Amino acid sequence: MSSSDPTVQPVPASVVERVDAADVTLSNPKRAVISIGSNLGNRLETLQGAIDALEDTPGLRVKAVSPVYETEPWGVEPGAQPTYFNAVVLVKTTLPPDSLLERGHAIEEAFERVRDERWGPRTLDVDIVTYQDVISDDPVLTLPHPRAHERAFVLAPWYDVDPEAVVPGHGSVSELLAGIGREGVEPRADLELRLPE
Repeated sequence: MSSSDPTVQPVPASVVERVDAADVTLSNPKRAVISIGSNLGNRLETLQGAIDALEDTPGLRVKAVSPVYETEPWGVEPGAQPTYFNAVVLVKTTLPPDSLLERGHAIEEAFERVRDERWGPRTLDVDIVTYQDVISDDPVLTLPHPRAHERAFVLAPWYDVDPEAVVPGHGSVSELLAGIGREGVEPRADLELRLPE
């Protein structure tokens, strides 16, 4: 509805303010940071599919998508597996952390074709890195992610979309990234993930 349309009566400001206030208290979205990675199949297409699936989640909006990074897999000989494409997604959500985790697993399952070995290649990883400033030792969902603060493939893309970001209990993303360096984490400027329409 366009304000330039003369047939549209302006809504009184007081009503607009009331609606805005009600909306904030009703939805009260929380900020979450989600790390996505893929090293099988069409990796870029898989990551884009994960972003689109997040956006399609009721009570969740994708607010920012990082550049793509290419990284060596953890815990295996170099060259033994395809490299990962990694990215970080900033979301706002009214889902509680456990529901967000369930949704992440469901999205993984939708793309997951291979579960041969524990450290084997993955079609898709969806990890909740942080949820607001929550610090939790719950073994089902530890917040922030227990290794995020020491992984450049999480910190580098996260820094790109939120340079002021902080890992609760560990410090600023920029300082953590400076401490571990970016070795083995290559920006892929030729690849781009889209923010959902």
